[in-house]
Amino acid sequence: MRVSLLDRSRTRAGESDAAALATTIERAVRAEELGFHRFWTAEHHAVPGIAGSAPAVLLAAIGARTRRIRLGTGGIMVPNHSPMVIAEQALLLAALFPGRFDLGLGGSLGFTTRIRKALGRTALREGEYPAEVEEVLEYLSGTADVTVRPRVEPPPVFMLAIKGGMALASELGLPVVAAGPLLRDPDRLAGYFQGFRPGPTAPDPYLVVNVDIAVAETAERARDLLLPEAWAYADSREVGEFRALRPVEEVRRLLDGTTSAMKLRAVDDWLSGAIAGTPDQVVDSLTDLVERTGAAELLANVSTYDRAEVAGIDEFLASL
Repeated sequence: MRVSLLDRSRTRAGESDAAALATTIERAVRAEELGFHRFWTAEHHAVPGIAGSAPAVLLAAIGARTRRIRLGTGGIMVPNHSPMVIAEQALLLAALFPGRFDLGLGGSLGFTTRIRKALGRTALREGEYPAEVEEVLEYLSGTADVTVRPRVEPPPVFMLAIKGGMALASELGLPVVAAGPLLRDPDRLAGYFQGFRPGPTAPDPYLVVNVDIAVAETAERARDLLLPEAWAYADSREVGEFRALRPVEEVRRLLDGTTSAMKLRAVDDWLSGAIAGTPDQVVDSLTDLVERTGAAELLANVSTYDRAEVAGIDEFLASL
């Protein structure tokens, strides 16, 4: 079972974006020392609380500080870029870090209407996203009308399950990364495996499950560690911003003082999709998740206010 980490460069209250990015790089270095399989970075544009806007650039910095761990974009959002530019960046990273770069692709538009306008795309027509993914694949393989550079062995491509990505991965013969409600939808998961058409780089289906994880001495403390991210998620539904993480104690006070039933439901919904508990409880939950889904890789998202807690959970996950 492969275990990897996803890092979105989340900021903490009072912390600069630059500090968050520096911490992401240091965490990746430590992840290599701990023996993780892959370190993924994500793409978020103009979202308060998330400093990671350009995964390809960030991975170049991480690659320069590491030697063995695989590096992945989780993911580059195809609607925000020219397929040719995506392929060029991917091939450049593959050339810089031979044999350890993976290209994850997703189909999300910007977080808000204003961001979408700034990115130059406010909607996707039917069939547009699959066509652009295939265009990226053609540039990577060297079969497009234009030959992009550098010409090196193309990296493995992963699809994020969002925006129909699971069905697309099955059709194109690509690994897929699934999270959230999809992990509780056995029919959708089975459809990926049953409909999989072997591709040139993935002869067999390969499912990566992405889940938020917290581990502590007690189940109550582990749940508390999830509260800063759960609160930020719930808050974003009201204010349109995914704000910086706040200390656990502050979030508990905010929860106790809120009268918004919608926000409390949003917190509970987010927590229901995460895995938290004592080490033994988390092992049992992860074992169940892997057996239910048929996953080949766990992509863990570990996010709480206290970075020492994050480091401790990373060490636990590495021990698996």
